[in-house]
Amino acid sequence: MRIIKELVIHCSDSPLGRDDDASDIKRWHLARGWRDIGYHYVILLDGTIQSGRPVEQSGAHVIGHNLNSIGICYIGGEDGRDTRTEEQKRSLEVLLGMLRRMYWDAEILGHRDFENVYKACPGFNAREEYEGI
Repeated sequence: MRIIKELVIHCSDSPLGRDDDASDIKRWHLARGWRDIGYHYVILLDGTIQSGRPVEQSGAHVIGHNLNSIGICYIGGEDGRDTRTEEQKRSLEVLLGMLRRMYWDAEILGHRDFENVYKACPGFNAREEYEGI
C-alpha cells in the first residue's frame, strides 16, 4: 500500500462549459505516451466523481510527487480561471473529506503549490480553501 502524503487538486484546462470526462483525459494522456490517465479522480461539471487511475497505483500528475500523492482533476479551469460549478465544489469537498478520513495526515494542495510548477492550476488557492477539511 502506498503512503499518501498529498492530495493534489488539478484542473483539466477545458474551455468553459465543455463537458469533458475521465475518458477524454485518458485519451489525451495516452496520446502523450503515458500508460494510463494521470489522475485518480475526475470531477465532471455536474459534480459526478469518476475514477481514473487506481489509487493503489502512483499517478502521473506532479513530477517528483506521484509516489505519495492522489491526483484529483476537475473539468474546467481554462486559462487558469476558477470555473468550478457549485456541483463541482460540493463534490470536491465530499471527496476530500472522504480521502482525509482515509489519509488523515495528507496535505491538500493545488498543482500550482509545488516547486517548479509554472501554471495556475487549479485556478484557486486549494491549500487555503480546504485547510479546514
